[in-house]
Amino acid sequence: MSINTYTITDATGIHARPATILVNTASKFNSEIFLEYNGKNVNLKSIMGVMSLGVGKGAAVSISANGNDAIEALNAIDEVMKAGLGE
Repeated sequence: MSINTYTITDATGIHARPATILVNTASKFNSEIFLEYNGKNVNLKSIMGVMSLGVGKGAAVSISANGNDAIEALNAIDEVMKAGLGE
């Protein structure tokens, strides 16, 4: 299992548009991919799961992947995160 950790820098946090981008990116891969925030873990391929977390600016989140393309998945998600959502 591979894990990346980020601090959300977007002023509105992970709202509908970035959540959709993250879910669409994660859905391209076969690996199981999870977003963890505040002790809760949700499937990153589920828009409802991601939105249910209510991740705001300054939040620390972890994204983990497990599967045959886990590294590729995390690299693609890393690009999305660093494009303006988190660091």
